[in-house]
Amino acid sequence: MHAPHPTSRRGFLSRAARLGGAAALPAFTATAGLGTAAAGLHPPRALALVHTHTHEAVDLVYGIGPRYLPEALDVLDHFLRDHHSGAVGRIDPGVYELLHGVRHLLGLGGGAPFEVISGYRAPATNARLRATRGGGVARHSLHMEGRAIDVRLPGVPLATLRDAARALAGGGVGYYPREQFVHLDTGRVRHW
Repeated sequence: MHAPHPTSRRGFLSRAARLGGAAALPAFTATAGLGTAAAGLHPPRALALVHTHTHEAVDLVYGIGPRYLPEALDVLDHFLRDHHSGAVGRIDPGVYELLHGVRHLLGLGGGAPFEVISGYRAPATNARLRATRGGGVARHSLHMEGRAIDVRLPGVPLATLRDAARALAGGGVGYYPREQFVHLDTGRVRHW
């Protein structure tokens, strides 16, 4: 018997069952003083992202064990800035854990980077988009708090990406097939 293709629905469901859904998303918090023994127990957590609007790309380790790397978080904050205004917000590291968890659940080690459509959104940008997009932007969007990201993953069907994000039960998941992205956030667990 061979292993299922990493992005097949059957392969995803098989891995989700083995990992126990929400248990697949490790709970990491920023702590100081990571010892070498603890670092050896947890592999580094990395992300590769490309922004569809700025055309910038990052590929970095953002956490090791229970510790986040401050320099990497600063790079990611700037990378996920409001591409309309240039405003930089502080991104909740839980967003990175969601992306890392999705990639892990789908059985994808390396490979194509996540394509980012939207990260942080300044309140003024959110208000302008809300007024011009006919209600497609939430008044109290978690993008304004740095707790949301809109992404797609080349080579992975959008519905598979959505299903993996839902299986993590780490926050909100929005499915936008017409616009070709999935919204993930660290708010309460819900989906639309």
